[in-house]
Amino acid sequence: MSIRIFYDDTNFRLRGWRKAVKIIREIIGKEEMISGDINFIITNNKNLKEINVEFLEHDYYTDVITFNYNNKKVINGEVYISLERVRENALNYNVSLENELFRVLIHGVLHLVGFDDSNEENKNKMRKMEDLWLKTVEE
Repeated sequence: MSIRIFYDDTNFRLRGWRKAVKIIREIIGKEEMISGDINFIITNNKNLKEINVEFLEHDYYTDVITFNYNNKKVINGEVYISLERVRENALNYNVSLENELFRVLIHGVLHLVGFDDSNEENKNKMRKMEDLWLKTVEE
């Protein structure tokens, strides 16, 4: 079982990938699930919008899209991330690019373990979970 990161149409490389993998495994374990094959693909706005239109029928830009291929308690999936959108969000929220990138990595994993952000209440729960896990990144 593996957690991997791929880069599509970008020269960017994430520093702290080992720490990210550790936190991802902790999130999965805390939810009493097992880590399977999870791929993170860092790409650009154009590619992520194309995925959003083709697979979700949403014609807009976003920072992260998660595809869940879980098999019962084994977590498998793909998490696509727009580096451009993450950069914009980091500027808007006045945080580092690394901090915002870790947030969307965590966000994607939270989706894989069953969290949903389809309404305001669930969005708030997810944001709290993101904040909680981001604190472990900073330690």
